[in-house]
Amino acid sequence: MKERVLIVGGGVSGLAAAGFLADKFDCRLLEKEDEIGGYCRTLYQDGFTWDYAGHFFHFRHPWVRDYVERHMDRRQVLTIHKISRVFFRGCYVDYPFQFNIHQLPLPDLLHCLADMHEAQKCGANYTSFREMIYGRYGRALSEMFLLPYNEKLYATSTDRLDPDAMGRFFPHIDFGMLLGKLAGRTAADTYNDVFTYHRRGAKAYVDGLAAHIPSGVIRTRAACTRIDLDRREADVGDERLAFDRMIISAPLPRILELIGEVAPPTILTANKVLVFNLGFDRPSTRPDHWVYYPEPEWVFFRVGHYDNILGEPRMSLYVEVARASDAIIDAAELLRRVLSDLASAGVITDHRLISHAHVVLDPAYVHVSGAANTFAAETCGRLEAQGVFPLGRYARWTYCSIEDNIVMAHQLARAWGGAEYIGPPT
Repeated sequence: MKERVLIVGGGVSGLAAAGFLADKFDCRLLEKEDEIGGYCRTLYQDGFTWDYAGHFFHFRHPWVRDYVERHMDRRQVLTIHKISRVFFRGCYVDYPFQFNIHQLPLPDLLHCLADMHEAQKCGANYTSFREMIYGRYGRALSEMFLLPYNEKLYATSTDRLDPDAMGRFFPHIDFGMLLGKLAGRTAADTYNDVFTYHRRGAKAYVDGLAAHIPSGVIRTRAACTRIDLDRREADVGDERLAFDRMIISAPLPRILELIGEVAPPTILTANKVLVFNLGFDRPSTRPDHWVYYPEPEWVFFRVGHYDNILGEPRMSLYVEVARASDAIIDAAELLRRVLSDLASAGVITDHRLISHAHVVLDPAYVHVSGAANTFAAETCGRLEAQGVFPLGRYARWTYCSIEDNIVMAHQLARAWGGAEYIGPPT
């Protein structure tokens, strides 16, 4: 008989795992909500298409894109060359900020160059994200954008974050490369210059993943409430389901709760993000796809323009507000602040709000630290030895992309002898 694999969580990680394993194992995918997708869900309201957050798809591996899109209507998939900027002191600077300081006023540019040159004469043995930023970029550039923005994003001090907390998602440039860019030589700016997006939003990608899974594998409204590691059983509603192996994509603190343990509150920390989806009666006045806002006086850290991606005639925004995990969210008051701050930033002028919705992502951005890395690695290793395999961004307590979650699922399937997707048919 085939081994029984329970997959707890119907987001991208769980769906990818089920798709790669279902031909070799007796898989059951359990999703507690009434629809699959996790944070990759889409709301259709008053003619607007809004995701739970800004989910755009940056594919580094062609086979992953083909796998996800194989059962999608590819005629509805847009390939977009990204326009993203930083709004800084009333001006727009191309993102990444550190690559484009030549767009700053000359006194600010010279200040950044002088501080960066002095900083990079020192050593590189950094113990925190803040130390790394000061050590690589100097005081001026750090305090203009890199530190205020990231502390606004994470809703915590960057002293608490690991120097490599964002991995490849924080594009670096050294002083020599920066001078080369200023002299007209090219320098790679970022990891995601091109992205794809479906006209029906992130849900189309979720449905594309689910199309690889045989009928009867997915169960919605099936919340796992307890995991017995010794007996390899899971409580799901009134049922007790046996498993040989389990894949779980729940946040690591929740996984520990399910096995009867408590996560150390000072180690596994994260923020939460309130996402406002806003629809207006007129189009955007600028072409940006998303803009970063480091200013402390404005409540949001990023604003994205769906209408500029989809070519719609009305402005359609996602607006992200970060808060500490224990903060009390007053959505009505924050919406008033968001609208006021959007006006101050010039995003809205005489636009009229005609539709809105919001969602709270909790956790949103995990605080990657040395202590968290060590704890997560040891805990995941212990669980795997008992047949439970945490999978995905929140289960592994890390920072990664949607595509990374699919790749992790594929690697696990290969290690278990499951199906290996090798690309489109010839």
